[in-house]
Amino acid sequence: MRGWRRLIWFWSMITVITISPILIACGGPSSPVSIRSESTARLIAAIESYMAGLPGPSPKLFLTTRVYDRHGVLIGEFWDEGRRYWTPLERIAPALRQATIATEDKTFYTNPGVDWAAIARAVFQNTREGEIFSGASTITQQLARNIAFTYEERIRRSLDRKVREAALARELTRRFTKDEILEMYLNVVYYGHLAYGAEAAARTYFGKSAAELTLAESALLAALPQAPRDLDPLVPGNLERAKARQGLVLALMARNGFITPEEAAAAYAEPLEFRPLELPDIAPHFLAYVRQLLEEQYGKRVVARGGLTVITTLDARMQQVAQEIVRRQVEKVRERYHLTNAALVALKPGTGEILAMVGSADYHNPDIDGQVNVALRPRQPGSAIKPILYALAFTRGYSPASLLWDVPVEFPLDDETVYEPQNYDDEFHGPVRLRDALANSYNVPAVKLLDRVGISDMLDLAHAMGIEGLDKPPDYYGLSLTLGGGEVTLLSLTNAFATLANGGGYVPHVAILSVVDRAGRTIFHYEPPPPKPVVDPRVAYLVTSILSDNEARTPMFGANSPLRLSRPAAAKTGTTTDWRDNWTIGYTPYLAVGVWAGNSDGSPMRHTSGLTGAAPIWHDFMEAVFADPTLEAVVRVPDEPLDFPRPEGLIEAPICDLSSLNFGLDCPVMRSELFIDPRRPITIGVPAGEIVPGAEVTTTAVMTESLDPAWVVRQVIRLAPVQGPDKPAPLLCATTLGGEPMAVIRVPDDPEEAQRAREWAAKAGIPAEPPPCEEHMAGALGLIASARITSPEPGSVITGPVAIIGSAVFDPQQIQFYKVEFGYGSHPTQWITMGDIHPDPVMNGWLETWYADSLPPGPYALRIVLVKRDGNFLATEPVPIQVQH
Repeated sequence: MRGWRRLIWFWSMITVITISPILIACGGPSSPVSIRSESTARLIAAIESYMAGLPGPSPKLFLTTRVYDRHGVLIGEFWDEGRRYWTPLERIAPALRQATIATEDKTFYTNPGVDWAAIARAVFQNTREGEIFSGASTITQQLARNIAFTYEERIRRSLDRKVREAALARELTRRFTKDEILEMYLNVVYYGHLAYGAEAAARTYFGKSAAELTLAESALLAALPQAPRDLDPLVPGNLERAKARQGLVLALMARNGFITPEEAAAAYAEPLEFRPLELPDIAPHFLAYVRQLLEEQYGKRVVARGGLTVITTLDARMQQVAQEIVRRQVEKVRERYHLTNAALVALKPGTGEILAMVGSADYHNPDIDGQVNVALRPRQPGSAIKPILYALAFTRGYSPASLLWDVPVEFPLDDETVYEPQNYDDEFHGPVRLRDALANSYNVPAVKLLDRVGISDMLDLAHAMGIEGLDKPPDYYGLSLTLGGGEVTLLSLTNAFATLANGGGYVPHVAILSVVDRAGRTIFHYEPPPPKPVVDPRVAYLVTSILSDNEARTPMFGANSPLRLSRPAAAKTGTTTDWRDNWTIGYTPYLAVGVWAGNSDGSPMRHTSGLTGAAPIWHDFMEAVFADPTLEAVVRVPDEPLDFPRPEGLIEAPICDLSSLNFGLDCPVMRSELFIDPRRPITIGVPAGEIVPGAEVTTTAVMTESLDPAWVVRQVIRLAPVQGPDKPAPLLCATTLGGEPMAVIRVPDDPEEAQRAREWAAKAGIPAEPPPCEEHMAGALGLIASARITSPEPGSVITGPVAIIGSAVFDPQQIQFYKVEFGYGSHPTQWITMGDIHPDPVMNGWLETWYADSLPPGPYALRIVLVKRDGNFLATEPVPIQVQH
């Protein structure tokens, strides 16, 4: 039987030698695609065409996708089954080319793709041995085998495969030059350790390019394709075999005249320094984000196998600075605040380019879920979202001078509960202008403001400015939206702030500048779109003016907080309930940076706010960019102004420093504020067909009500002075029948809110707009007096004890005391005093308690009586009441 196998093999090989030229002349069993170009791209396309019929994912010739920063620094790679980088022949070391030819096919440049003499020798050897020991394959045949046959076909030796292999080898020789075939082979062959092609092998084993390989390194690599698994020198136990095979390659090179025996010996003695390829680890979260974007656009297979060249927006140097600052700050405060993680995003406002993205303090730390990119993870922003609300308010006709009263307020909810917003410092600040309210991040004014301008409109503006998410109905968020009641990503919130930095023009954030395919064609090139106007430039400037006003935010943040930089910069912090999230987002005209700090699992930190947790990272990163000319050059054009340019259409006019008002006619201290010129009304960001006017001001500026909406001159009557905690605060009432003019702070239109404002003002000793005097009790008799009952209201039904609320204000020199009386019937003929007599005036407070539960049910009336010094009295109109048990 053994003799028969030898005979069959002998005649099989003779058949191959005899019929192969005939088959090739007739076109062979396959029909390769004609390649008309000699370029690398054409070679790649040709191989892909030859491999088109093979099973498995496409593209069949997989190439590694390489990702670079904006300056061409390699920052990462995408691949699946192995690495392969197509490299032109001239960029592969001559020594590797020679070593490959000497080892695999010494007649490569002269044979027609099939070495008939080698095949004859193989026939003789295999016939003598009785088994197939040698296939006598040329480099061209090996290339044909790799690109045209499945793995199962490649490892199976058969007459049919040999015939097809030889035919395709001749076809390759006819269609391509020898250098092109060698280039193909050196880029296709497997070198072990997941390295396909010479460039991947050089980088995998020696950490260098194929062009930089030495003779010793080239000889080792040329040895590997014969048995890549058994000769892989990075696998323990293989080095000795690999070294022996290297010696054989060097000997073959010397035998074929490529090198001298002395050079072979020297190369063999040269120590090999293996340096496995190590990619930079500076932007792992950004790389994952870029891969996601590419896969969404081109598909997973193209990204993993397509050999794309991707230039990103990232600046590797800026990324390293950001990563180190984040790591250092988290480590510094970890124990103090129980703060374990942080993230940072840096954008160019004018183009939306992401310059840095730090997704966590340590990508490789599972204890903090380091691989989770917090820059893309929705979190509650706290007060960091407030600038969007104020931009909306300025669009709706408010100005930084507009007044809101920071006093207790209640908002009824659908579940019959009430929402009572509180400030971060658990205090109320009375009358505050919008500049001070935003600069100091007061919560109560912000909630009141949102109630006026509308939750739905704030959501619309947030989306227009770049916020992603917040896609639930307005009722889901309620008024807590302005305090961070919805979740946003750090990236999109930073994008919204970049819209402000860009003068109200929205440019979407972008991570990729260009993509080049395997054929060298540019399939994507980023051209920054013109900014989409979503906020009036004057509105954006007003918000920026407040966020960059260090003096305005000093009461809450201090004069030298981390928000203060060496350059003009706007910034806003945010802190969520129980200190679960810290935020600081800020910008210059040319750089927008957002920082989040906290714990990935949402666990609370210990008493740390956006000012102490996130702001130091933001501050240090911004200053690091300012201090490094190479970094600053990435974001700022030389000689570009450092400050924010003021757009046309703004008026600067004087307003009153409300804290200086002291119960006089004039405002003692004035300062400047910005207003939108009414001659150029706002049209951006308002409903179609509507125009929102600016403040009603003129360029020739005398102080008028319309110029400064926070205060007004009223005619008042001074009632009995009442001592406040710090200074006398006389009781006042407003009249049109004389009195004296006085500068007072406006109170809200809502009666309940006005009452709270007056109560706060009385305690603080500041002049608030007083209630109207009861004219029928003052003036006619020359008395300074006023009284009224505000609760219970006329027609109320009383079932038990009730507090009588109202005012009894008078000059003690004229009035001895007041008392509260009740009588039976709607117009009683007899009156009974309840409780005691009271010598002290009361303004909008408790007057007396009526124990109506001890009286028979029926109609009653209440009144206040002011008793004069001479015994005469004045009484208010009866207030009808119904007692019911």
